[in-house]
Amino acid sequence: MTTQILVEDYIAVSIDGDDVASYVDVPLGDVSAVRFYVPPYMGTPAGFEVMAHMTALEVCQLPTAGFEHALAHVPDGVTVCNAAGVHDASTSELAVGLILTSLRELDTFARAMPTGEWRVGDGVSLADRSVLVVGAGGIGRALRRRLEPFECEVTLVGRTARDGVRGMAEIDALLPNADIVVLAVPLNESTRGLVDATFLARMRDGALLVNVARGGVVVTDDLVAEVGPGRLRAALDVTDPEPLPPDHPLWRLPGVFIAPHVGGDSTAFIPRIRSLVADQVGRWRRGEALRNVVA
Repeated sequence: MTTQILVEDYIAVSIDGDDVASYVDVPLGDVSAVRFYVPPYMGTPAGFEVMAHMTALEVCQLPTAGFEHALAHVPDGVTVCNAAGVHDASTSELAVGLILTSLRELDTFARAMPTGEWRVGDGVSLADRSVLVVGAGGIGRALRRRLEPFECEVTLVGRTARDGVRGMAEIDALLPNADIVVLAVPLNESTRGLVDATFLARMRDGALLVNVARGGVVVTDDLVAEVGPGRLRAALDVTDPEPLPPDHPLWRLPGVFIAPHVGGDSTAFIPRIRSLVADQVGRWRRGEALRNVVA
C-alpha cells in the first residue's frame, strides 16, 4: 500500500480507500508519498515537523481553527486548510460556561466544598447583561445563538460592519457599554495584542473579559494590571504564555478563572472533524475546491 493520506486513527475509519493510514502505524521513512496530511490534534511539534519529509505533500488539513502555529512547518506550495466550524459548538459552550462560572461565582462555591463551607453570595445574572462578542466567525455566531435565550443583549463585532454585525472601527465606542467582552477572533497580525492597556481601560468597571480565542490576543501584563486591583474580572480558556507557569500571578488573582485550553476538546469534536476530513479528502480526490483554505 502507498500511503497518500495520513491521519489520526479515529479519522481514518471514516475515509474510504486503501491509500489511507494512521500515522501511528507509519514510520518516518515511509511518509515521502503522503499527499494529504492531518496533523495530530493537540499533538507535539513533531507532528508538524514531519511535513519536511513529505516531499509529495499537497494538502495540510489542520484539526484546529487556529493555524498560526503550523504555518512555519508547512512546505512551500502546500495548501493549508483549517477546521473552521468543527469547534464552534464546543468552544461556544465553554464560553457560556466561563461566563456563568464567573458571574454566579461557581468557582468560589467549588473551592468551599472540600471544607464543607456553606458560602453564600450575591451572584450576577446573565439576564439583562450586555455582551460584546469580538469575532464574527463561526464561534462568535454560535455563541450569539447560545447567549440570546439567556435574555441578555448580544452585540457581534467583525472586521467590517454588515447586517447583524458591527465593525471593529466601532470597538472604542462599544467597549464602555459592555458588561461582558468575549474574544473569539483568530490570532493574526491584526489581532495579536489587540487587548492591551488601552482596550482594557475602555471597559467599564466590573466588566468581565472572556478569552476563548488565543492567548496572544491579550497582553497578559496589561490584563494583570487591570484585574489585580479588582477593576476587571477575567475568565480565560487560553493564556500567554501557555501553559501558564505555576508561579504566574494570574493563577492567584481574585476575579480570575482559568481553564486549560479545552474549548474545542469535547465529544462534539470527533464526529465533526471526521465529517470535515472525509469531505475534504473527497474534494481533493475529485479535483474540487477545498473548504477553509487559509494559506
